[in-house]
Amino acid sequence: MSPERKRPSRQSKAAAAKAAPPRPFTAHLMVPPHELLSEAESAETVTKLGVSIERLPKILLSDPGLKTDPKLTAAREAREPLVGRLVRIRRPSATAGEAVAYRVIVAGLEE
Repeated sequence: MSPERKRPSRQSKAAAAKAAPPRPFTAHLMVPPHELLSEAESAETVTKLGVSIERLPKILLSDPGLKTDPKLTAAREAREPLVGRLVRIRRPSATAGEAVAYRVIVAGLEE
């Protein structure tokens, strides 16, 4: 005979959901810093790289790594258009010292 599994009650799930306040975002030490570029810096970077903006990798506006940049938070509060802007990501590299990557912000489903 197999032991019975106890099912959690619906009341305990609802109580647990109400009891847990939302935690503020804190950047993890493994998340490289993300930096929002201005529109002028974005245009300059695209011409310097010699590539069209459509060919660059994308990053969702809801990506948690973007929350590491205070400029992005300020731009979001000021309701600036962020879709299409570039983000510079600086990662430490054993061979190059620092690896720089660029991403284009795209809207996700919830935006």
